[in-house]
Amino acid sequence: MSENKINKILIIRLSALGDTIHTLPLAYAIKEKYPMVHLDWVVEDKASDFIINNPLIDRVFVIPKRKWKNNKNKISNLKEFSKIIKEIQKENYDVVIDTQQLLKSAVIMGLSKGRRKIALDGGRELSGIFANEIIKTGLKPFDINFHVVKRNMLIAKYLGCSGDAVNFVLPDFGSEINENLKEVFSDKTKKTIVISPATTWQNKHWDNKNWSEVINKLKDEYKIVITATEKDKKVINEILNLVELNENIINLTGMTTLKDLVYIFKNTDLVITPDSGSCHIAWAVNHPYIISLFFSTSQKRTAPFGNKYYSLQAGINCSPCMKKKCRNNTEINVCNKKIEAKEVINIVKKVLH
Repeated sequence: MSENKINKILIIRLSALGDTIHTLPLAYAIKEKYPMVHLDWVVEDKASDFIINNPLIDRVFVIPKRKWKNNKNKISNLKEFSKIIKEIQKENYDVVIDTQQLLKSAVIMGLSKGRRKIALDGGRELSGIFANEIIKTGLKPFDINFHVVKRNMLIAKYLGCSGDAVNFVLPDFGSEINENLKEVFSDKTKKTIVISPATTWQNKHWDNKNWSEVINKLKDEYKIVITATEKDKKVINEILNLVELNENIINLTGMTTLKDLVYIFKNTDLVITPDSGSCHIAWAVNHPYIISLFFSTSQKRTAPFGNKYYSLQAGINCSPCMKKKCRNNTEINVCNKKIEAKEVINIVKKVLH
């Protein structure tokens, strides 16, 4: 094998769900340039649904973080981690790419025994010390004005791939989809809007009154489908308590998996969501219009981009702060009231006229 030949590549992107999806265009670009390359991925269990059985990926190493977190036997966890690392080492990778650039991902890269260990400059937690090739970008690692997908594609260009087109490939979940969903989406007499209000950060949430106003304004003309997890029932109930319910509103809270969301988004016309996993899954599906709402995080960094996608940023000086908890001393989470319901409604009317 010549010095420059690439037969095996390992991508390390452990979490989170949205960031993992944002790394898929890099995998696509690699496979497009090197169709015969053996491309593997290390991912944590929580973000693994879209990597396992993905046609772009040949082998997946899953880090069972949830199991380890609940297991008090740390020695057992360490032994299992060691076993995974030994399996990675057996592959003798030509290229190992750390797109996460945190200590936990960098340690895996350092232990991988890969020949070329590649990372972008500016990694956090001293992650760069494990790389033997640092791609100079001049960018901050979490630059709020530079999209994370475009940042990942700088690695594609470094490897000689096309870094311009953004393409997502997802696994085929056909046999795993809840059959009841097919009945929900079989009626096409009205256009369908999926509303996914919840996300993991409190200050990524939009004010409940705005959500209810949007639903009240749209529920007579469109089918409204609400998606959220079981743990989000409280916030969904608070929103719907402000809504005059009718037969066009279908509440699927706690009834869907991440895999179900792929089917849902393939069969809807428009998705309204904050910066969340649902937002990024909808983008990867490449079918519905998306209206994404940004408060503490940056639309320039993570919003879907393209002709079918609209994003709104809260109009306040401290947004985006990129903080999980509000640091405003005068009014907590004031940003989540700074996007008005009428702004969203106007976009809906524009694209679904």
